[in-house]
Amino acid sequence: MQESDAQDNTSTGTVRKRKTPRSSSPARTTSASKRQTGDQNRKGTAADDHSQTATHFDFNFDKVEQPVEPATECSQMESGTFWLTRIVLLRYLGFIYLVAFLVAYNQNKQLIGPNGLLPANLFLRDVKERTGGKVTSQTVSYVPSVLWLFDYQHNLAALLDRVALMGMGLAGFVMVYGAANWFIMLTLWSLYHSLVNVGQTWYGFGWESQLLETGFLATFLCPVWSLRRLPKNTPTSYIVILGFRWLIFRIMLGAGLIKIRGDQCWRDLTCMNYHYETQPVPNPMSYYMHQSPEIWHKFETLSNHFVELIVPFLLFMPRPFCMAGGAIQIFFQVVLIISGNLSFLNWLTILPSLACYDDASLVWLFPWSTSRYVTDLLATKRTGAVPRPHLGSYVRRLFNISLGVLIMYLSLPVINNLLSSRQAMNTSFDPLRLVNTYGAFGSVTKTRKEVIFQGTSSLDPNSPSAVWEEYEFKCKPGNVNRTPCLISPYHYRLDWLMWFAGFQTYQHNPWLLHLAVKLLVNDKDATSLIEQNPFEGRDPPKFIRAEHYRYRFTKIGSKEAKEGAWWRRKYVGNYMPPVSLESVRPIVQQMGWKMPKIRQT
Repeated sequence: MQESDAQDNTSTGTVRKRKTPRSSSPARTTSASKRQTGDQNRKGTAADDHSQTATHFDFNFDKVEQPVEPATECSQMESGTFWLTRIVLLRYLGFIYLVAFLVAYNQNKQLIGPNGLLPANLFLRDVKERTGGKVTSQTVSYVPSVLWLFDYQHNLAALLDRVALMGMGLAGFVMVYGAANWFIMLTLWSLYHSLVNVGQTWYGFGWESQLLETGFLATFLCPVWSLRRLPKNTPTSYIVILGFRWLIFRIMLGAGLIKIRGDQCWRDLTCMNYHYETQPVPNPMSYYMHQSPEIWHKFETLSNHFVELIVPFLLFMPRPFCMAGGAIQIFFQVVLIISGNLSFLNWLTILPSLACYDDASLVWLFPWSTSRYVTDLLATKRTGAVPRPHLGSYVRRLFNISLGVLIMYLSLPVINNLLSSRQAMNTSFDPLRLVNTYGAFGSVTKTRKEVIFQGTSSLDPNSPSAVWEEYEFKCKPGNVNRTPCLISPYHYRLDWLMWFAGFQTYQHNPWLLHLAVKLLVNDKDATSLIEQNPFEGRDPPKFIRAEHYRYRFTKIGSKEAKEGAWWRRKYVGNYMPPVSLESVRPIVQQMGWKMPKIRQT
């Protein structure tokens, strides 16, 4: 991380200047400045090394000058300050936002665009009609989104792209630069909020609310206007640091409690016997971790309970315990990242754990010039030579206090939910999703059922001679010989929803029927969501159906595994009967979808 702005390298403090000839050795002055920073009795700090005029200072240092290594300077960093922590948090959040908006840019048009599987313009129209036919405060409070401000009925695709591109641009800036202000952070939060609220079932996952809560908290890490990484008048708010620790506490404890109160397998320590095989989108490591002996799976389950039910309480203990708790949480999330494709959920959960670390523990991540600037800044504040606060500082303090009160107030229903025997997971109690409940895998499926789409060119779908060809999705299991994908933190929303569909019926998921309609015409947008269209470059199929299969990992060393198979599957039955364009036309009209045109080759 390079933080060497001129403003960040300028030392502060009350000093006595004397000008020297330009021929004076800059190396001597720099060496004296370095060592003088570590002197507890110093009278001043080093001036900007990059100043155009050679300005030296009088210091009380020994005549024999030795260069000071960065490690010596860094070791003097105070604990309990969070100047560097803020930079780490903002850069990491910028990365998560960038991934989230990238997923949105690549998939939104196909999923919620005007010709998508669940068009957002139809959703917004229905919301508008239910709230009186006009866009009122009630309408906006029900579905907060900037799309209400624009002509979403005619320009939805372009609007979705612009929102995603603007989000990617701002997120990339925050990730690279490591700084932001309220305007940037609130813009990112508002843009993603707008997508989540019109995304319907595609954005119905717990990590969407978690990203919104995290992004809202991160706003108050930043100055109101300044874009400096180390703004002198804006120290990192300890209220925000506590807010992040409270967030990771709720995430982990909520996940632990929902498991203990949920599936019996969490109590008899057998859930991990099934998890790797039945999770939504396994990766190659899932295959190998599933093969572990049962005693190891029991240990994994016990470890999970320890991390989620015991470790969270370390986060509010003294510094060494808090840092240990943060390290355990980060390690736990890394293990989850390795063991499966859970979108950016685990990457995002690492972020509030970073708030367990102060400047003294993170200084090794930064160049010496940055650490020196922070130590000089802290020394200046100790001497009382603090620059006069600006209006923005007072505004920020007021908002920080208000933020603390708001978090406490909005946490009341969340705490009640944690204590309730009927605990709900991944629930928001306010329309802006500022403080939410979280939880994952309260129930673990014991078998994996996959929905496999097939198409045929036969005019009679019931004929024994009809040849049915399978569609292969981006990441969900299909072809038993295909290696499981590795995509985290990226996310294929359609593949994830296909996993849920396997435990429901197609009547509960109208988008499945809409997908079939689009496959019947080789729709370009729809087929971009899947890996392999067997009718690509050919006339589209006459009929589409969906079949139900049970999937299980092959055993390492088995005959199937030696032949290259990762999975073995067994036919369960028909999931959705064969449909043609004519048979689904009434449903398409009833839902308000556009009847697609056939793409002939």
